[in-house]
Amino acid sequence: MGSRIGSRSFSDEGQDDMPEVVSPLAGKPVPAALLVNVPRLVTAYFTLKPDPTVAAQRVAFGTSGHRGSAFATAFNEAHIAAIAQAVCLYRRHAGINGPLFLGMDTHALSEPAFATTVEVLAANSVETMIDAHGGYTPTPVISHAILGYNLGRKTGLADGIVISPSHNPPDEGGFKYNPSNGGPADLDVTGWIEKVANEFLRTKLNGVRRTPYERARNAACIHVHDYITPYVADLGNVVDLEVVRSAGVKIGIDPLGGAAIQYWEPIIERYGIAASVVNTAIDPTFRFMTVDWDGRVRMDCSSPYAMAPLVAMRGKFDVAFANDTDADRHGIVCPSSGLMNPNAYLATAVGYLCAHRPRWRADSAVGKTVVSSSMIDRVTAKQGRKLLEVPVGFKWFSAGLIDGALAFGGEESAGAAFLRRDGAVWTTDKDGLIMGLLAAEICARTEQDPGQFYAAVTAGLGTSFYARIDAPASASQKARLAKLDPSDIQAKDLAGESIEATLTRAPGNDQPIGGIKVVTKSGWFAARPSGTEDVYKIYAESFVSADHLATIQREAQAAIDHALADAPA
Repeated sequence: MGSRIGSRSFSDEGQDDMPEVVSPLAGKPVPAALLVNVPRLVTAYFTLKPDPTVAAQRVAFGTSGHRGSAFATAFNEAHIAAIAQAVCLYRRHAGINGPLFLGMDTHALSEPAFATTVEVLAANSVETMIDAHGGYTPTPVISHAILGYNLGRKTGLADGIVISPSHNPPDEGGFKYNPSNGGPADLDVTGWIEKVANEFLRTKLNGVRRTPYERARNAACIHVHDYITPYVADLGNVVDLEVVRSAGVKIGIDPLGGAAIQYWEPIIERYGIAASVVNTAIDPTFRFMTVDWDGRVRMDCSSPYAMAPLVAMRGKFDVAFANDTDADRHGIVCPSSGLMNPNAYLATAVGYLCAHRPRWRADSAVGKTVVSSSMIDRVTAKQGRKLLEVPVGFKWFSAGLIDGALAFGGEESAGAAFLRRDGAVWTTDKDGLIMGLLAAEICARTEQDPGQFYAAVTAGLGTSFYARIDAPASASQKARLAKLDPSDIQAKDLAGESIEATLTRAPGNDQPIGGIKVVTKSGWFAARPSGTEDVYKIYAESFVSADHLATIQREAQAAIDHALADAPA
C-alpha cells in the first residue's frame, strides 16, 4: 500500500497542523500561476461533454453532493441538467410539491450551474425561490428557509438546492440537495437522484426538460425571495447577541470571499455588535487567499495555511472567525491560541452550551461523528448529557435536531449546528455563522476567549493528541475497506493496550460507518476510504502523548494494509 502521504494533526495545545509534505507555497499569497482561468473554466463547463462509461465523469453523490471540476469533465452543463431533472422527478416521486429554495456560492462554476438549474426547474414548473438581490445564499440559510416554510405544514412541503463545492478549489463546482427536513439528503435519496441522472447522461439528456434562461427567469414559477432578512432577524433566538453587544466584544470576520459576505453587515447593524468584516472581496479566482498545505487554493477555514491572514490579525480582536464559501463550516481564531483545532472548538461549544442553555431538554443528546475527538465524549459526560455517535455525514443529525432528541451535532471537519435557545430546531444543516457568533457569546459571558475556555472546560479530562493521515489505495482496495468486518482486524492490541472494541457500525444508530474503528482505553483509530481521491483516511487520537499517537497511526496503517492485502492494487 505504500507509506503515508499526508497528515492533518491537531493537539490540545493550539493548532498543530503539520502535513508530512508541505508545499513551500503554504500560507503564502497565491501566485499568479495558480489562479484559475475563469473564462476557460466556464467554457469547459459548456463545451466538455461527460462520457458516462468513464467512472470519474459520471454523477456521484458523496456526503456533500456531487462535486468536481469542469476541466476534468466532472462538473459540466450536462451533469447539472441531468441532476436538476432527476431532482424534479424525485420531488414527484416523494410527493414534494411546495417551493424549492435555490442558493449558490461564489465559485466561478456556481453561476453557470445556477442558470442551468433554473432552466430545468422552470421547464418542470417547479415553484423556485431565488435570491432577491441576485446574490449568494449560504447553505444554513437554505436549511433555515426550508424549515421555516414547512413549520406546521403536513402537505405542500418545501425543499432546496445549494450550488456549492464547499471549501474546494476555485476550479470546482458542487450541487447539494436538501429534502423537506432541511438537512443533507440521505443515501436513499442521493442514490435515487444519482441513478436517474446517470441514465440521463447515458441517453444524452433525452427526457431532460429545459427552457432558455431569459424565458426561465421570467417564468411564473420563478420567484425572487428575501433570504437575508428572515435569517438575520431570527439569529438572536439561537445566539445571545444582546450579551455580545453589551459586553462590547471586538469581533473580526473573514467570509473568505464566500456566500456569507452579504449577511454580516446586516447582522452587525441589526444587533449593534462591535464586529468588523476584514475582507469584503468577491473574486472567483480567490486571489486574496493564502495557499493551503498542498500547494492548492482552498477556502478551508480549519487550515492554518488558508487562514494565515486572519491568524495574523488575532491580536486586534477578542475573537475572530471565518467561514468557507457556502458558510457551513467555521474557523475560530483566538488571541490566546491562534486558530483552534476543529475538535477542540466542538468540545468547547458543547461545554459552554450545555451549561448556558437552561431551556434545552435535559434528555437532549450531543451528536458527533465516529471520527471526531473523544474529548467531546468526555466533555459531554461531564455535563451530564448523553452522547450519540454516528457515521460521517451531517444528515445523521437532522432528525434529532428537528424533534429535540439532539441539542448539538458536530463533525471533525469544522461543521456543526445546535438548537435555538428555547430548544426548538434552528437548522438541520451545518451553520458556520452561528458557530462563529457563539464564539463571541462565549467571550462575552465567560470573559475568556474560546481557547481559554476550552482549557477550563476540559480541565481534568486529559490532553488530546489527534490527527488524520492519508495512505494510497486503489479503487478495489477502497471498496474492500468500506466493507470490512471486525474479524478482518487480527490485532489484539494497539499501541501497547488491549483493543476494547472493533466497530464497523456506529454505536449511536447502528448504521455502517463505511470503514472500521478500533478503540482502546487511551486511544483509537478509524479508517475510511476517500470518496474523491485514491487514498484512505486514518483518523487517530491518543490521550497519552504525541509519540503514542504516532504508534497508533503506524500500527493502524499496518493493520489496514494487512486487511486489504487480498484486494487488487
